[in-house]
Amino acid sequence: MLKKIEDGLAVALVAILGVASMVIKVMQDNLHVQVMNADSIIVNVAFVFACVSGLITWREGRHLCLANVTEKFPPKVKTALGAASSFFAPLVLTQLFLASFLQIANPNQFTNNVVLFLAEKIFFAFYPLCFIMILVLILRKKEFRVAAILGIVAGLITSMGAITGVIYFWTGRFDFPRLYAISDAWNALCGKLILVFVALFVLMAFAGVPLFVAITGITYVIFSAAGGYIDVIPLEAYGKLADKSIAAIPLFTIAGYVLAQGSAGKRFVELFRALFGWFRGGTVVAAVLVLAFFSTFTGVSGVTILALGSLLAVILTGSGYEKDKAESLITSSGALGLLFPPSVAIIMYASSNYTVITQFEPGFDIINLFKAALIPGVIMSGAMIALGIVFDKNKERPAFSALKIGKALLDCVPELLLPLLICITYFSGFFNLFQAASFAVIYSVALVWLGRRDFDARKTARVVADSVPVSGGILFIIAAASGLSYWMQDANIPETVTDFITTYVSNKYLFLFLMNLALLVVGCLMDIYSAILLVSPLLLYSAASFGIPAVQAGVIFIMNLSVGFLTPPVGMDLFISSYTFKKPISQVIKGVLPFLLVQLIVLFIITYCPFFTTALLPAAESAF
Repeated sequence: MLKKIEDGLAVALVAILGVASMVIKVMQDNLHVQVMNADSIIVNVAFVFACVSGLITWREGRHLCLANVTEKFPPKVKTALGAASSFFAPLVLTQLFLASFLQIANPNQFTNNVVLFLAEKIFFAFYPLCFIMILVLILRKKEFRVAAILGIVAGLITSMGAITGVIYFWTGRFDFPRLYAISDAWNALCGKLILVFVALFVLMAFAGVPLFVAITGITYVIFSAAGGYIDVIPLEAYGKLADKSIAAIPLFTIAGYVLAQGSAGKRFVELFRALFGWFRGGTVVAAVLVLAFFSTFTGVSGVTILALGSLLAVILTGSGYEKDKAESLITSSGALGLLFPPSVAIIMYASSNYTVITQFEPGFDIINLFKAALIPGVIMSGAMIALGIVFDKNKERPAFSALKIGKALLDCVPELLLPLLICITYFSGFFNLFQAASFAVIYSVALVWLGRRDFDARKTARVVADSVPVSGGILFIIAAASGLSYWMQDANIPETVTDFITTYVSNKYLFLFLMNLALLVVGCLMDIYSAILLVSPLLLYSAASFGIPAVQAGVIFIMNLSVGFLTPPVGMDLFISSYTFKKPISQVIKGVLPFLLVQLIVLFIITYCPFFTTALLPAAESAF
């Protein structure tokens, strides 16, 4: 029953976000009726959705982690790591609950805005509620329950600063010397063992602790060592999730997921097969274009591989393509869409770094970043197509048929209109980013339900609910990384790193080479959203010191991370492919190596030839 309530609430919030945005636009632009606190309504509903989706993602066991690295470990080692994971996850979640609940108890917090006749604090309350619900889910499992209880106790002990704060706000009392002593002892311990704690949480990420928990654990230790300023963690999370640009990300993801679960994938395949299937490698072209299209919306290459991998593999092998080569092509092309509008990775990069970017480029616009990534995206896609054609040994191909192309094109018009309408309405300024995302959700749901009738109303709602864990995983990573990102900016880490780099690296080309190597490692070990929040500020400051434009640095950054998904031994897409195609990870790695090599070549071409990123920009100027 509780599961149905959670899923129903998530679907309802998606509907509200999509419809409310369009209604507000019509009222304000066409009826000239101003909606009070319109932006606050949208972002606070989006924040509640983020909390609900994070809870559902935990319930489904789909929060991002690096546990696939330990799959081959001996059973006893895996059991020990499981027990450790079951201790540390509740510890951090308890800390998160109390740090966020402290903001609810604080009468001076969230006092300015009233949204839908409700205090903003009511919306924020979903954040601590989410964590207490997750802790309940953990305790309901019998396996490692003792470790989980011990973790909660440890979380309480290490949260004495928050506990005493809550007591003070509720009672006005502050005479608790023993509790303060425990808090001071914890802060002092963090100061002495900060590197040990950081290493421990990194290890826990590999042991199965979700990445957002590991990142939050590191952040909590850092702020504790600095004097216990843990208030920053939930407040930064709220500030980041209650942002219209960030709120657009799950909507685009849901739109792509809904289309992928419907008949859109098959229709695109049929269209591209009709267009290109009559010449050698035509089916390869079709597969790559379909993968690029869907990963553009989902924002997570793994989702595209999981949703369409089996279908595309059947089509490629049915056209005479070798099974291993087909699966390797699909795996290698799963992240191509990150470079095409409305890429959520580009949205995330531009929105999270907007303040930093405008320091160096006052006239920066996210549209310029979309334009800068377009040619590199075409080149990378073309490279995958070219190599795919080389491996296509099939000599039997259907004859060219204009009639078949026309039929497939007519059959696919509604699906083709979606990206076209998004680009036109957004780039023309008719829609802002969130409105474009809302339109994408409404359009995709209406298409699979009312247009194509792929699903009835109940099944459509189920598909939307199934897409929620994808969004929840992304949003909780963003929330977790926001606190650590704040600390890095506050501690002037980007400037420190830049000073260090410029001291020992004076050549721009050497810097770009080292940056590529570092980002490939980051792409292996970290999801793209954590990397954007934590690593991209370092890159921007350092790149600016060498005169590299922010748009070029952004394209290089995103390309590196997309290639990192394929980089052995722990590239995320390698494990997703292993799961999707039910083959050993070693075989997956062997198959993608030629494609990985070609992507690395393209990456270095784009890195050292800025023309490809600046050609479409107004008054394009070379960085070199």
